[in-house]
Amino acid sequence: MTETPQERYEISPDPARLDAARIHNWLSTDTYWAKGRTREHQDRAIAGSLNFGAYDLASGEQAGYARVVSDLATFAWLCDVYVDPAARGQGLGGRLVAAARDQLRTYGVRRFLLATADAHDVYAKAGFRPLDNPDQWMCLRFA
Repeated sequence: MTETPQERYEISPDPARLDAARIHNWLSTDTYWAKGRTREHQDRAIAGSLNFGAYDLASGEQAGYARVVSDLATFAWLCDVYVDPAARGQGLGGRLVAAARDQLRTYGVRRFLLATADAHDVYAKAGFRPLDNPDQWMCLRFA
């Protein structure tokens, strides 16, 4: 009998369980948005965020990650969602996003945003939609 992703992986917001070295390796070498990010920057990002890890119940190894930047009251930004290539195709990314969404809902957060170049379908399943008025949003980039 084949295990479902719900039976094989556990999602946890416990920061003590995060494998920071693995997260840094994933993001700095295998993403378009964080390629080359230093370990120092990644560690600071983790420390200042609400983090979600996906863990293989058999091995205990981390298989996915998602990070939320938020005031935990009114606004949140979802970023750094990543699933290890060996665990892809099982809905794990969607489960990470849903776990973040569900936890933020308990805080009364009103706006939960993200940016993606290629995973719109994953986020749509969790309820994300394009901005109603993108012309009202602005961005300041330092680099």
